[in-house]
Amino acid sequence: MSPRKLVVFDLDGTLVDSLTDIAAALNRTLAQLCPGAPSLPRETVRALVGRGARELVARALPRAGVEAPVDEALALFVDVYRRGLLNETRPYPGVVAGLDRLKGRTLAVLTNKPGDMSRTILAGLGLAQRFVRIYGGGDVPGKKPDPAGLRLLLEETSTRPSEALMVGDSAVDVRTARNAEVAVVGVSYGFDPAGLAAEAPDLVVDSLEALAERLERDDL
Repeated sequence: MSPRKLVVFDLDGTLVDSLTDIAAALNRTLAQLCPGAPSLPRETVRALVGRGARELVARALPRAGVEAPVDEALALFVDVYRRGLLNETRPYPGVVAGLDRLKGRTLAVLTNKPGDMSRTILAGLGLAQRFVRIYGGGDVPGKKPDPAGLRLLLEETSTRPSEALMVGDSAVDVRTARNAEVAVVGVSYGFDPAGLAAEAPDLVVDSLEALAERLERDDL
């Protein structure tokens, strides 16, 4: 078996496709702040996701031509989004089967999405019990690509960096892993394929089943 005994996953764009719910909540927020504001297209929202809710809102306001304090807009977005976390959000194809094949390893989640929302989503999808930790924004010092959260997971699971693996869909995930001296695998189907490719992860897979197969072959 591969020595990668700890596998740490990003959430949005890696385990779950949450883009429709995020975009809907963001556009409802913009409309409440400024009636008549144009809705941001799904692909525009896709490019804004990845560095946490505050940066998402801060970057969306000027894109939509909405003038509002970021903190006010953030509070509204969080309230709106919290009421629709699981309207359309689902695991990507192959995620459940891939996690099944990884049961012999220690699994965790590290995301910049608020931790309470992340745990609610994974619990609602019946996946939360698969992970020893689900850490999000506010749960750990700093946000990805700060490696503090990943290093905390290493410490809590008594894992050396050489025994761990980070799995994500974006440049932020690659940088996080590099900053913690952990190997990193990218998924091709996520929110930021161009950014991911530019950061050159150690491997790119098309599904978590493909990742599990590589680990079973001791090929990573």
